[in-house]
Amino acid sequence: MGESIGLIVILAIAVLILMWAVSVYNRLVKLRQRVAEAWSGIEVQLKRRFNLIPNLVSTVEGYADHEKGTLEEVTAMRARVQGAEGVAERGAAESKLSGALMNLFAVAENYPDLKASTNFLELQTELSDLEDQIHMARRYYNGSVRDLNTLIETFPSNLIAGQFKFKQAEYFEIGDAAERAVPKVDFGAS
Repeated sequence: MGESIGLIVILAIAVLILMWAVSVYNRLVKLRQRVAEAWSGIEVQLKRRFNLIPNLVSTVEGYADHEKGTLEEVTAMRARVQGAEGVAERGAAESKLSGALMNLFAVAENYPDLKASTNFLELQTELSDLEDQIHMARRYYNGSVRDLNTLIETFPSNLIAGQFKFKQAEYFEIGDAAERAVPKVDFGAS
């Protein structure tokens, strides 16, 4: 009788450990999927911005013929984003593209007719809205990455994560401190 109780206790402990392991594994899978979903959200917003850039460049081009260097920089940064692989490289390329777009808007300050153009103002508003959406998507993504990475690193869940080869995800960050600064662009009446 004492042996059977000992065997039942051992089996109960083994079942609890197995249930815990399955629970941790399922949480890891859920968090990995959330990170993938969050990255997809960022990509949607970045694609919208990417598609908006040619319209913006052609609008500015019509007013600012001798600003060719700035327009070429925006176009080159757009191409660089398209070729970027991985979260870190994509983040760096997107940061450079944002800087080039800020330069483009700074150039627009020198052209009153351009600043008054309805098409330019609509594109500027749409780009501003997209930047806000990218910021929100980045925060959601980075929060999802934080949750996944924390679970992968903490004990005892790290035992399950290591056993099933779960990898930490990369944060989507702006690398340069100057690029982290919030640009102030005012297209109001001068």
